[in-house]
Amino acid sequence: MRRKAIIVTGITFMVTVMVAAFSYLYISQILRQRITNAYESASRLTQQLAYFAGNDLPDLSSTRIDTNDPAAVRRALAEYLPMDTNILNNLESEVALWPFIYDASIVDANGKALLHTNPQLVGKQIAQRPDFHAVTTAGFREQFRLVYRPAAVYDVSFPLQLNGAPFGTIHIGVSTVFLQSEITPRLLHALYFSIASIFASLLLAAGVSNLALGPLREISRNLDSVSSGATEALSGNESEHDEFGLVTLKIASLGRQIRDSREIFSALKDNVDQLMSKLQDGLMLFTRDSRVVLVSAPVERFLGRPRAELLGRTAREIFSHDSPLGTLVLDAFERKRPLLQREFVAAVGRRVQVSLDFVQEQSTQIGALLIMRDAESVRRIGDEIEMSRRLSASGRVTGGVAHEVKNPINAIVLHLQLLQNKLAQLDPDTRRHMDIIGSEIHRLDRVVQTLVDFMRARELHLVEVDFRHMLEDVALLASPDAEQHGINIKRDLPDEPLPIKADLDLMKQALLNVVLNGIQAMPAGGVLTISARRDDNAVVAEVWDRGMGIAQEVQDKIFELYFTTKKDGNGIGLAQTYQILQWHYGSVEFESAESEGTTFRFRLPLATSSLNSEHEAAAHSNQ
Repeated sequence: MRRKAIIVTGITFMVTVMVAAFSYLYISQILRQRITNAYESASRLTQQLAYFAGNDLPDLSSTRIDTNDPAAVRRALAEYLPMDTNILNNLESEVALWPFIYDASIVDANGKALLHTNPQLVGKQIAQRPDFHAVTTAGFREQFRLVYRPAAVYDVSFPLQLNGAPFGTIHIGVSTVFLQSEITPRLLHALYFSIASIFASLLLAAGVSNLALGPLREISRNLDSVSSGATEALSGNESEHDEFGLVTLKIASLGRQIRDSREIFSALKDNVDQLMSKLQDGLMLFTRDSRVVLVSAPVERFLGRPRAELLGRTAREIFSHDSPLGTLVLDAFERKRPLLQREFVAAVGRRVQVSLDFVQEQSTQIGALLIMRDAESVRRIGDEIEMSRRLSASGRVTGGVAHEVKNPINAIVLHLQLLQNKLAQLDPDTRRHMDIIGSEIHRLDRVVQTLVDFMRARELHLVEVDFRHMLEDVALLASPDAEQHGINIKRDLPDEPLPIKADLDLMKQALLNVVLNGIQAMPAGGVLTISARRDDNAVVAEVWDRGMGIAQEVQDKIFELYFTTKKDGNGIGLAQTYQILQWHYGSVEFESAESEGTTFRFRLPLATSSLNSEHEAAAHSNQ
């Protein structure tokens, strides 16, 4: 139920209850008033009858009755009263005049009726009846029950004295049946009036409260506009100085603040999302109450759960004591102590390096940061750094060695030619040996020159090219060798372009080296797959052969210069590929398993022009 409906219902209910309570009091007062009037009327009648009876008594002094004997006087009066038509007429007239009176009588001290409106009861013992005064003093519910229960007659009495001594009692009977016939029309009228008043008050309260709370609907609509960002669409006369106008002004001001904050937050969120998507480490930022507010993309890979499922949850809801990682992280949260870098096995089977630091502000903890790193990636990066260091050191040494070797080789070649000329005249058979020595010296010179060329920094001629076309060209170049070995080259390329900036000749050479190695790794034929895809801001290409794979013990040396497992190999191809990818700010890695083949994976950044056009398109769509 909406807030306005609740308020209107509450106000209506309270007003209805109040009117019903007043109606209850009104009806109870009418009933009490009518009963009290009946009692007072009956009391006055008893007093009047007592007065009439006292004045109408005869003078017994002229009779034979001894007036000095009270008992004789009472007997004489008792015999006289039943024959006194004047008193009897007064009794009957009073009964006929008042509709609620059932009967009237004069009873002697022994309870016998001296005079009664019912002649059959004269001289008989009159039964005791309940006092009507008890009805007048009862509560509303009791009065209602006494009046409307099975018919009853209540008694109103007044003592009758003679010469200061009790002589008898005047009784008037009040019938509840007669009383009902008099009270019921008034009560029904009051009840109908009360019901009408309740319904009228209900409708009036509902209408007035709904009218009074009418601006709530407008305020709610303005708040909805504020929440949707359309603060310019706020309605209402902002120049008004009543409460509604002031509230509208405040909502408009609040809406502008929310809009500005939302724009700032949206910009920050986009920047943070871009930063989180480029991070290789998994980051989880917790609040003071250990609730996750920020999750980077790699966390999904480490924990095997989507980010949407992690956001807003507490550390206890994410981690459990069933795993060593969960136990250590929860213990660190409970003790509020940092967790130094430890290595665990993640949910996906990868080894992960985990550390937990608590963020503090003025010695008060305000959150925590959990960092998760792929241990294999860390070791791979270390291996790449070590390989780069070795190549750099090897380059420096090789440059010096090549310089020192070239000079003696040149001198040897020069003197060998002179020696050939001299020996040709003295001993012609030695020419054959001299030619062998010369060819080997030239081959040594070519090796040294190749080594110098490999270590020399190249000037790249970068052009923007679709990486798919380059892979097609490489596959075409390798087709003759593939057909010779009975190998089918399968291409799995996307429909969308994959623009990169590269030196065409060098990049083709780097790719061709890997493709030819894959062909040579499948002497029995098979399928070699070349695929490519886009991965965020990079292009990823894979060359997958179905050969025997690379032995585990030599995988760490596969990119080292002059290392080869082939009898006729020179150990330069993969080292050259690794170097060319580094020159293009890319990387090359591989996965190999026996009987499953080897997959070489190339990663190159997308062309800057393509990224800028995508960002412009995204910004245009946001506008």
